[in-house]
Amino acid sequence: MTDFGRIRGTAWRHSVSAALLAAAIWAAVVTIRADAHRVVSLIPATTEMLFAMGAGDRVAAVGSYDHYPPEVERLPRVGALLDPDVERIIALRPDLVVLYATQTELRTVLERTGIPFYSYTHRGLADITETIRSLGARVGAVPGANALAARLERQIDDVRRRVAGRPRPRTLLVFGRERHTLANIDASGGYGFLHDMLEAAGGADVLSDLHRQSVMMTTEMVLARAPEVIIELRYTRGDTTTEAELNDWSTLGSVPAVRNRRLYLLRGDQFVVPGPRVAEATEAMARVLHPEAFR
Repeated sequence: MTDFGRIRGTAWRHSVSAALLAAAIWAAVVTIRADAHRVVSLIPATTEMLFAMGAGDRVAAVGSYDHYPPEVERLPRVGALLDPDVERIIALRPDLVVLYATQTELRTVLERTGIPFYSYTHRGLADITETIRSLGARVGAVPGANALAARLERQIDDVRRRVAGRPRPRTLLVFGRERHTLANIDASGGYGFLHDMLEAAGGADVLSDLHRQSVMMTTEMVLARAPEVIIELRYTRGDTTTEAELNDWSTLGSVPAVRNRRLYLLRGDQFVVPGPRVAEATEAMARVLHPEAFR
């Protein structure tokens, strides 16, 4: 979920040099244009956006962790945040590469070869529709992008209206911990799209005062924050977590969420991919926080 880290290694630098040589002729004919037709998207969120706005037929390759929509499974894989396959990317002759803003070395290679790129950063919920519109303009799919963004905004606004005026339970949103224990609890902090989704769904983030996307928590911190609701997200492929594993929280019996059995497990990568399924994910959160609003 995070987009920090570096691309390292001598082998990687050697492949860059080889790719630069191989791309010499191609670089002369690649130009920046407003209607990209061969797009390499290294990011699950932007891949989903391209397909959802009707530009899926322009996607030439995707990242290692792209699995939605199902059509991406047939496309070439070209690495991800830490291990982009630069040789293969250039060999595909893209007219646009969508990459993470932190992939500075890859960006440098693309600049040298004359291949246009779109730089992406995870931010808040409102930035998702902004990115959809911006990316749509970049690939020449403005009508589809604008329609998609407007639909998501309407759906999220509908969720907000449904939960408006209702008590906002203090909620802990957990997206990782060691299985069968309460060690290394990774929770959403007071910044980013997960925090914004929780607030839109009618919850009050117990970590809203910590302005970062993720917070590593101890059980002592959970006790101190005393959430009234705990929502756990499970999103990895092949995950075998069961509802019974929510019983791990029973060791913290004084926490209101545990005492009142307001412990929920939500499954699916739509909760952690800030793309077109974010409205669906926000509504799913709202349904466990305020089920009465959807009857």
